[in-house]
Formats: sequence, structure tokens, C-alpha cells
Amino acid sequence: MNQQNTEDHRSFASAARGLRHVFVKQLTLMAQIGIHPHERLNPQPIHISVSAAVPEAVGATPETLEQVVCYEAICNRIKALIALGHVDLVETLAETIADDLLSRFPIQRLCVRVEKPDAIHEAESVGIEIERLRIST
Repeated sequence: MNQQNTEDHRSFASAARGLRHVFVKQLTLMAQIGIHPHERLNPQPIHISVSAAVPEAVGATPETLEQVVCYEAICNRIKALIALGHVDLVETLAETIADDLLSRFPIQRLCVRVEKPDAIHEAESVGIEIERLRIST
């Protein structure tokens, strides 16, 4: 991870803004994803990473699971989305994950990274990363 990415992810936690950084690093799942015929037939490994900025309760130290955004719950939502079946594009999957997580959890800022480690033989992995912000209404 380069210096820029490290700084970006650190900014998800902020005492001044009352934000806690909840993250999932390289959740590895088998997925049916891709536009090529062999990708439609055979599941392939993908890595999904999530960084979420969530509000901290003012003056309170969380003591129960109900008081936090749980990384296990985030992983379970991602697994459920993957289980829905084939997706053509990593972009579509990243957007679907972002939309789902933002609708279910009090996340203020979200970064979703989807990587395909086996897609390009000469590359360690390829994929995309998106960032989304909660829109106040």
C-alpha cells in the first residue's frame, strides 16, 4: 500500500470528527464474476476490503455489540451479496456492496475495494476501489 492509500485510510478515524474506523482487509471469497466465458462457468477468488467511518457515541465507551458497527456483520452482508450469483463487473459488485452497507449501517464514509488476484497472470491482483459518502437528507 502506498503512502497516499495509508493516509486516506487513516482519515477514516478522527477524534475531532467523532469517527471510528471499522475495516475488513482482503475478505477472500469464491465468486462468479467476470465477462469472459470461463469466468461465467467457474467461480474465482476475489478479495474484498472495506473501510468505514462510523460515528462514535459522545462520551461513551462501547461495551456491547449493539453499540458498534460490527465487522462480522459487514462480512456477512458481503457474503450474502456474493451468494446471489453471477456479476459481470467488479464495478457493479463494489457499488452493490457500498449501497447495501450504507443502507444498513450508520456509516458516514465508505471505501470498497474489489480485487481479482487470478485475472491477469503477470499482476498480483487487479480491481477497483470506490469511495462513497452518506448523503444527508
